[in-house]
Amino acid sequence: MSGTTESALASVYKRSFISDILNCKRPGFMPLIGYARVSTEDQTPLPQSEALQSAGCAEIFEEHASGGNRARPVLARVLERVQGGDTLVVVRIDRLARSLSHLLEVIERLEAKGAFFRSLQDPIDTASPQGKFTLQVLGAAAEFERALIRERTKAGLASAHSKGRVGGNPGLRAKDPEALRKVRLARQDGYMERLNETAQDWVPHVRRLRPDMAWEDVLRIINGPLPPDRHWTQSRLLRAVKAYVRDGFLPDEVLGRAGRRETDDRLPAIVAAIKGADPEITLQAICDRLEAMRERTPRGRTSWQPSSVRMLLERAERLGLL
Repeated sequence: MSGTTESALASVYKRSFISDILNCKRPGFMPLIGYARVSTEDQTPLPQSEALQSAGCAEIFEEHASGGNRARPVLARVLERVQGGDTLVVVRIDRLARSLSHLLEVIERLEAKGAFFRSLQDPIDTASPQGKFTLQVLGAAAEFERALIRERTKAGLASAHSKGRVGGNPGLRAKDPEALRKVRLARQDGYMERLNETAQDWVPHVRRLRPDMAWEDVLRIINGPLPPDRHWTQSRLLRAVKAYVRDGFLPDEVLGRAGRRETDDRLPAIVAAIKGADPEITLQAICDRLEAMRERTPRGRTSWQPSSVRMLLERAERLGLL
């Protein structure tokens, strides 16, 4: 993290850290879900797992992946698994995210589900006032850094303009082919970087469901757990998938034409897809997901019951979808 962020964290330690923050009490029983990550196969997540187990985590997910890669399949599964009232626990925040923006993004997803985040070795516990204060300081530090960058950029442009220098790339002004090619590549790299930040939301679903399921249904399953401001459109999703196929991150088959599915097989396929993403998901949670997707019951109702979901899961098993 940057020097500004480190200074903010140091200030928080002085003002809000208390000796027993790792053992702060929560109201009622709140399931703890642990996440341990190491960067290479040569490393072992065992020390992290032992610390998470000692902290009371009932479930612990381990992953071998780079911290700079946001499209981590195990992390995506953990975020899909977390439900309201759960707490995601890590040993240190760098085990979850290597950038402040990614950390705040994950915590925002947890808060949208009514879940919490806790780091054992950092003063961050969003179920406690001290942890919320730390998170607010982190967010303020990030905004402060962005403001400084904007001010420096404006000052630099104003100085250059006063000295008669024209901004921009000379090669672009002259429409030089090599300069134009570099700009296209830079834009493409920037687009791929933005896609990588959201890949955990859609890549696992696309890899698992396409081309067996139509894009319309895949899109609704992807958008189901996401807040409205992060919903995908079909055209945007298709563009992202094509970019990942082009760069070899997804197989060509995902762009294949979906086969026609019988009308009475569609709902079992959707329920099977939700269950396949999280085998431990409850019937009621599936009901909530279907209602969020605005999927109607077999009888055309908008309110789902666990018995209806159970019936569809049984039919999905008979159809070989599970």
